[in-house]
Amino acid sequence: MTAIAARISHSSSARSDIVPVIAQFVRGFSIEATRPTREEVAAFAGIAESSTRVYVSAVSTRPPQDVIEAAIRLRAAGFQSVPHVAVRMFATAGALDDFLTRLAGETAVEHVLIVAGDRDQPAGTFRSAIELIDGGALQRHGIKEIGIAGYPEGHPRISQQELDRALADKIAAAEATGIKVHIVTQFCFDVAAILRWISRLRDFGLEHPVRIGLAGPTDLAALLRYARRCGVRASAPGLAQKSGLLRQLFAMSAPDTLVEALARAHAGCRLGVVKPHFFSFGGLLRAARWASAVADGRIALEAEEGFRVEPAAVMR
Repeated sequence: MTAIAARISHSSSARSDIVPVIAQFVRGFSIEATRPTREEVAAFAGIAESSTRVYVSAVSTRPPQDVIEAAIRLRAAGFQSVPHVAVRMFATAGALDDFLTRLAGETAVEHVLIVAGDRDQPAGTFRSAIELIDGGALQRHGIKEIGIAGYPEGHPRISQQELDRALADKIAAAEATGIKVHIVTQFCFDVAAILRWISRLRDFGLEHPVRIGLAGPTDLAALLRYARRCGVRASAPGLAQKSGLLRQLFAMSAPDTLVEALARAHAGCRLGVVKPHFFSFGGLLRAARWASAVADGRIALEAEEGFRVEPAAVMR
């Protein structure tokens, strides 16, 4: 365990004083959405601040047009979206260039998340995110900042050494062309793993902002399904314990225990710029209501750890 992880329980913040610490940590959260409808975007605008970053995920079984349409809806509602650009989904360099042209022209996007994508077989010649980062297309289309992926628990098909090298190479390639970089992690249920990973980044001299992926409010079955799909390490007993489901096995799970632990660590240790990033798993409004309530400090502490939001109807 790193020094950061070891000091969580010795935070200077007593538990009775932790509510404002949690709220401050969550304030400025980002959220991930998949194909939000017009109705969802309109409702979302009544819940979240217009400055909230909304990452629009690319689904390998859906056309890139879906990402553009979602970004347009968010732009019309006053939000600046952060679309995923999954390079393996594009059959040609021309198709990828057309996608970026439309994003720039129709949504005024300046921030994107660059990922390889979860296709085993690329649709074209692009295989990795760095091919786009290093190719000059982002600058031509006015992209000023990119997100790149981080993996606190590693990757099931890529070694830690390869992950470290790829992360450093992407950062260097982007910064060489004047593009800012932040890191968005895969969702994770292990606080110690998250803190070890952040500590390693900082030890390597990488002080870039990090958005820590957390599973938004959902049920245990859905969490396990998404975890398996994304290669995240999780078992039903372990996930129940880490997510707080041991005390509410048939209720909606929320990442309250993780958020509290991360907020304590952020307040008491040197983590740098770190904010939560909530995966909504199709429940955009539910996740937004929960996160917004926490950011406002509308929470009540549980007896030993974790908290619930107030009013309870926010989880519906």
